[in-house]
Amino acid sequence: MYNITELDVYNMALEFSNLIWEICVKWESFAKNTIGYQLVRSADSISANIASPV
Repeated sequence: MYNITELDVYNMALEFSNLIWEICVKWESFAKNTIGYQLVRSADSISANIASPV
């Protein structure tokens, strides 16, 4: 068995998600409410999909 945190691709996805959060949190409310939430959810789902069992 493997530890998910040892996978480079998983760690890269987490870093990407954190970067997207940092960018979107600075946006004004209209941009945040229209594209920001979807972008953040999509970025978060990358690492979640890697971690989910098949």
